[in-house]
Amino acid sequence: MLSAVAAPLLRRMDPETAHRMAVRGLALMPPPRPTAPDPVLTTRLAGLTLPNPVGLAAGLDKNAEALGGLAGLGFGFVETGSVTPRPQDGNPRPRLFRLNEDAAVINRMGFNNAGLDAFAERLDRRPPGVLVGANLGANKDSEDRAADYVTGLRRLAGKADWFTVNVSSPNTPGLRALQGRDALDDLLGRVAEARPADGAPVFLKIAPDLEASEIAQIVQAARAWKLDGLIVSNTTIARPADLRSRHAVEAGGLSGAPLKPLARRALSLAAEASEGRLALIAAGGVDSGEEALLRLRMGAGAVQLYSALVHHGPGLVRRIVADLRARLLAEGFTTISEAVGTAR
Repeated sequence: MLSAVAAPLLRRMDPETAHRMAVRGLALMPPPRPTAPDPVLTTRLAGLTLPNPVGLAAGLDKNAEALGGLAGLGFGFVETGSVTPRPQDGNPRPRLFRLNEDAAVINRMGFNNAGLDAFAERLDRRPPGVLVGANLGANKDSEDRAADYVTGLRRLAGKADWFTVNVSSPNTPGLRALQGRDALDDLLGRVAEARPADGAPVFLKIAPDLEASEIAQIVQAARAWKLDGLIVSNTTIARPADLRSRHAVEAGGLSGAPLKPLARRALSLAAEASEGRLALIAAGGVDSGEEALLRLRMGAGAVQLYSALVHHGPGLVRRIVADLRARLLAEGFTTISEAVGTAR
């Protein structure tokens, strides 16, 4: 019913209003009933056991309000946030744009969220059996942004199944500078000291616009500080020449189908540089079982999506999972792990 009735209605609303309505609707949905694990789709990634490798990227559920409903759509894992230590309103509206002709989205939200305390309280009430990650950000006016990530790790320790250090959003001025090697070593060194005692994995989310040498340096830093993996990648500040929507001129991060070539390139570079020693999650332009399998074969252990839901509706998740399973078997793979890295 959600897919057939609500999704078309939401697409006719202002994008941010529709986003808010969708989260509220999902928050009313019950969590999925436990099911027997599917040996074809179940996989291990950075110590996590995923019921399937198709996850939700951060940005949809910024405040961890709809965990059960999101898992009920068929996601194998759900990443929430970005959450900052203190609540903040984000950038002025309008700040979210649908590019319907391009199957894309541009956002300049600016880490709008209710802050760590509200986030932590919701994680305390999380439904059982749902794998939940916390995407950590820094407040726009913070004088020590690295300290904000440490604060997030410590406040949410024991409450999330994994953490993502998001230094690649283009919508907080100066944030992407943390991807430079000197700043990254300082940040990751402090993150390493604050890692949760329960061993929850820590990922770093990187931009798709980086040069090969920059991705190689990030991989080196991640390995040196014993991070568990990378999420490749965030939104892009680039604007492909063939965009058709009138919203293509808007400032912010571009996601969806036009991000696909950049995200694939960044994943290929990260896989080559990491040599299988970092877990990789592919994000950016994932919109089909075919694309999910391609990213797995390029070296990702799992994939994430978000913008594709805007254009294809919530039923897309189960379609991708089913199609991915069929494609794996058709190509002679009996598990996810058998497919990972076979195209390299």
